[in-house]
Order: sequence, then structure tokens, then C-alpha cells
Amino acid sequence: MSRHIHGAFDVKMNPQAADEGASDGLGRMRLDKRYHGELEASGQGQMLAFRSAVAGSAGYVAMERVEGTLGGRRGSFVLQHSGTLDRGAAQLDLNVVPDSGTGELTGLRGRMSIVIAEGGEHYYDFDYELAEAP
Repeated sequence: MSRHIHGAFDVKMNPQAADEGASDGLGRMRLDKRYHGELEASGQGQMLAFRSAVAGSAGYVAMERVEGTLGGRRGSFVLQHSGTLDRGAAQLDLNVVPDSGTGELTGLRGRMSIVIAEGGEHYYDFDYELAEAP
């Protein structure tokens, strides 16, 4: 089945110590998320980021394990993030890692997008495919 869902999520980003010898501008964060709606789940992950000296330019990569229910089916999956900010113009690739689904989410495939509203609220749009339950 192919589905599109939308919902809110909360995120906390906790700075982690930089690796010894890391260049200026590089940072590492621990992600702690709570998804709401048809995706009722928690997400934990690690993010590596770089902020340029040029205002509005940055990049990040992250891996995030999401565990909970999706459309009433329980399991987990991994999201791979890759984002850039080019003088304010954002681009984000956020995909389910192939074959990372477990439990009732085995075989999950999908792509997510993130919207941050003016007030700072976070929302997700998730297009995914999952075989019908047996």
C-alpha cells in the first residue's frame, strides 16, 4: 500500500563533544524526537553538522532510528538525513534506509520531508509504501 501522512513532531538536539582534532565549524548532536499522528513513535539518532562562516550556509547528515507505530503497525525503521543550506536555500533528502524495517514495518520504503513553521513548530510529510498485512 502507498500512503501519504502528515503530522507534528517534537525534537530536542543535545550537543555532544566534538571528536579530537575536529575542524572549526563541525559539530555533533544527539537527536531525540517524538512523532505524533499516524506515525506515533520516538526517534533517536546522531547528527554531524557544519556551519559555514557565510551566513545561511551549512550542511548536516544524520542517522535516526524510529520506533513505534505507523498506521497502526508496530516496529522500527531507520531514517537517513542529508541536508544543505546554501545561503538560505534549503535542500533535504530524508529517506527510509532500505530493509531497515522491523516487526510489522518489515519492507517499509519511504521518503519524508520536514517543515518548520514560523513559530518553530515542526511537521513531517511522509510518503511510504508497505506491503499489506498478512
